[in-house]
Amino acid sequence: MRAVIQRVTHASVTIGGEKTATIGQGYLVLLGCENADTEEDIQWLSKKICNLRVFDDEDGVMNKSIIDIGGDILVVSQFTLWASYKKGNRPSYLRAGSHEVTVPLYERFCAVLSENLGKSIATGEFGAEMKVELLNDGPVTICIDTKNKE
Repeated sequence: MRAVIQRVTHASVTIGGEKTATIGQGYLVLLGCENADTEEDIQWLSKKICNLRVFDDEDGVMNKSIIDIGGDILVVSQFTLWASYKKGNRPSYLRAGSHEVTVPLYERFCAVLSENLGKSIATGEFGAEMKVELLNDGPVTICIDTKNKE
């Protein structure tokens, strides 16, 4: 699994002209899955996201987690995180997970993340044409690949 985590003051998803998900302070998580992803990847990534200490404490130091601040999370599926750009100028998405594998992984990840966060999360719609709006706070953007944990 690959994730791009952006610390935001707010974020939203619009589908077909209708705003379908909105959050306040927290994370916008762009998530890409591949066929080799497992329950272990889901558990590890979910815990990592919930425990990242990238929110300011009383001294202005990034020392608090999203749980500590009671923040929100919006997860959006994004197969383009698996783009290969080595040949030519048109990216290849051969490593992106198949629909049959990725949908259950995405849904399971969202359920586990919600459980670890201790409250409901917002989501985009898998496979939909979405407009994602956000205000990156910091800016703070972190990229994580579960196959590269060290």
